[in-house]
Amino acid sequence: IEDTLLNHPAVRYVAVVGAPDPQRTEIVCAFIVLKPPYRGDDALMAELQRHVRTKLAGHEYPRKVYFVDELPMTSTGKVVRKALREKLNR
Repeated sequence: IEDTLLNHPAVRYVAVVGAPDPQRTEIVCAFIVLKPPYRGDDALMAELQRHVRTKLAGHEYPRKVYFVDELPMTSTGKVVRKALREKLNR
């Protein structure tokens, strides 16, 4: 899912995590850092969801998309997914 999103021209960085969902057990959530001059809005979110649906299975698209300025990273450059999951629980 991350690789597919990275292939979109608007996406600079992305991290995908699962979030609890009462109907589906878990849903896909994407945290996305955009390239300039793109702006995160509902139209771009729908476009990114469509982009994933056309390349992968229909259920794999991110049901929630969060546009962020940066991703939490370790000193070695890996995404701290635990911090992203904690953001979902706030």
